[in-house]
Amino acid sequence: MKQHFTAPIPLSLYIHLPWCVRKCPYCDFNSHTAGPNLPEELYVHHLIRDLEENLPAVWGRRLTSIFFGGGTPSLFSARAIERILTEINTRWRFGPDIEITLEANPGTVDESRFKDFRQAGVNRLSLGLQSLQDDKLKALGRIHDRDHALRAIEIAQQAGFENFNLDLMHGLPNQTVSDALSDLRDALATKPKHVSWYQLTIEPNTLFHHQPPTLPSEEVLWEIQEQGKILLAEQGLQAYEVSAYSRPHAECAHNLNYWEFGDYLGIGAGAHSKITDMEKQTVTRHWQVKNPRDYLDATKKWRAEERILSNKEIIFEFMLNAMRLTQGVPVTLFTERTGLPLSVIEPTRLAAIKKGLLIENSEQLCPTELGQRFLNDLIEMFLQHA
Repeated sequence: MKQHFTAPIPLSLYIHLPWCVRKCPYCDFNSHTAGPNLPEELYVHHLIRDLEENLPAVWGRRLTSIFFGGGTPSLFSARAIERILTEINTRWRFGPDIEITLEANPGTVDESRFKDFRQAGVNRLSLGLQSLQDDKLKALGRIHDRDHALRAIEIAQQAGFENFNLDLMHGLPNQTVSDALSDLRDALATKPKHVSWYQLTIEPNTLFHHQPPTLPSEEVLWEIQEQGKILLAEQGLQAYEVSAYSRPHAECAHNLNYWEFGDYLGIGAGAHSKITDMEKQTVTRHWQVKNPRDYLDATKKWRAEERILSNKEIIFEFMLNAMRLTQGVPVTLFTERTGLPLSVIEPTRLAAIKKGLLIENSEQLCPTELGQRFLNDLIEMFLQHA
């Protein structure tokens, strides 16, 4: 069955800045330890060339959000961030309401840098706290301590960042329920508009995978999750995604675009893209080479791979993302974003309803409470299409 896209699809821009002060033992992201001489100017030059090469595929489309991820983007100077945003805006106009997020490590910022980031055009920060307890931060290999983290939040607020996210983990090595709730309570006391609160998982190709720490039992993990949700709700932050909580109208627009299967262009080492071509009626994924050395080598190609998604892959990826949202998505969004009629998943949808994993609603694709708890089981039902 051929796709038929009729409605415009939102488009975001992701910019990957791949360096960190040091690699954390739990991290499986495309991040690399920064040496004494960060190649900031050269990398920015290549980012702009990367953008120019990709612009023809998205020409004329409105940009809804920009996200600087990493790595540790706050290692870059505000001057570099401003240049990137200026170069984007000269080639690709965006409105005054665009969300521009920058990830920051509390151990790599000072008061002047946050103010400069704000003046450069960044209007949302995501602070990678992970914890506010020094023993847990040490176990996670973080370069900051509790005081650094709290000071970073204070500096961000003083710099004019009313909209900021706090990244916080739970299920940490030797963490008790009391530890986790105390950590969360301390973070909420700073009045963030958004909290990403997620469980530590041991990923392949990480130090924790080769040298596993002692993690809490399943019973403790479950109690942390349930009690934490209550605490977040009491403080006015509602879950809108598996691990994302926000105050009203403070959801992350960039991440929502991912979960609602919008399009995104990624530039930088290892950055991924998903682009819908309305003329060709195709969805294409491509990604750049991962290693910054290769990305900065002018003799090598940036594009690591590119392929057009099959209908089965499109269906699975849509459900993989959309079912993370606690309220799900309108059924009409399925056709808008996949270009396919709802009938192609109707047998699976009805089977999931029968199992109690999807709500019985002809206008909404939404996981039940059971479906949220057993999200992997729900998603696996749609693997038959992939």
